[in-house]
Amino acid sequence: MSISERQGQRLGLKARSQWSPYLEKCCLLVSANESYQRAAEDIATLTGITVSSSTQQRLVHRQGWAAPEVDCGVKEMSLDGGKVRLRTPLGEPSVWRDYKAINLHQCAVSAYFQDNEGLLDWVNQQPLASPLVCLGDGHDGIWKAFAQLDGAIQRLEILDWYHLVENLGKVGGSQARLNAVETRLWNGDVEGAVALFDDWQHERVERFIAYLAKHRHRIVNYSYYQAEGISVGSGEIESTVKQMGRRVKISGAQWDEDNVQSVLWQRCAYLNGELSR
Repeated sequence: MSISERQGQRLGLKARSQWSPYLEKCCLLVSANESYQRAAEDIATLTGITVSSSTQQRLVHRQGWAAPEVDCGVKEMSLDGGKVRLRTPLGEPSVWRDYKAINLHQCAVSAYFQDNEGLLDWVNQQPLASPLVCLGDGHDGIWKAFAQLDGAIQRLEILDWYHLVENLGKVGGSQARLNAVETRLWNGDVEGAVALFDDWQHERVERFIAYLAKHRHRIVNYSYYQAEGISVGSGEIESTVKQMGRRVKISGAQWDEDNVQSVLWQRCAYLNGELSR
């Protein structure tokens, strides 16, 4: 039985609603982690109340989701991309589209579906430190996004150490040489690292040296920064993307394009602990 608007005002409930705010919150909490069908089954088991999978879905998409408000000073942030599969007509190939996830370290995470402007507007509204540590892999789109942050903020861009080592590994050759190059890079000695390839001319070496030149100003003294408690790897954001994928990329999941942002923000609300308060 639904309640009227007047009853809702007196009881602190939503008009035309069959459930309490607490039950709705429980539904949102559960469906942030699993399919709507599984959420319906689990809610029925936990509460004895039937909330169908279609209703679970409607609850998500009628929420006024928004990016979180951050009340802590943001000293570090990292950015990366993820993918979602869009719903296509039966028999047609799957279509995957990109979204961007952002982690304001120790503060909050958020994600935006094909909306770089919205992402940047949100970040620029946060209490950003200056200098602000900006971590990312070698993807151009990440650095282009960082470049559009508030111009009054001094950025300290750091190339993720693990991606740097991964690219070094692609060079191949002598392991002793690779170890020596890695040691120099760990200490921010790019010139010394390049010099170790002077006696070996190879296409892979040329690509790696070009990669180092492109990111020269982002290759820091990783040893010193780590000792100072400054992040040198983008593990925070890679973990965020994996956590997002546990919902948006569950087996068989396909999403209507208009609903993707709601699902991303629901998952972010869960990761930020907002659905548990």
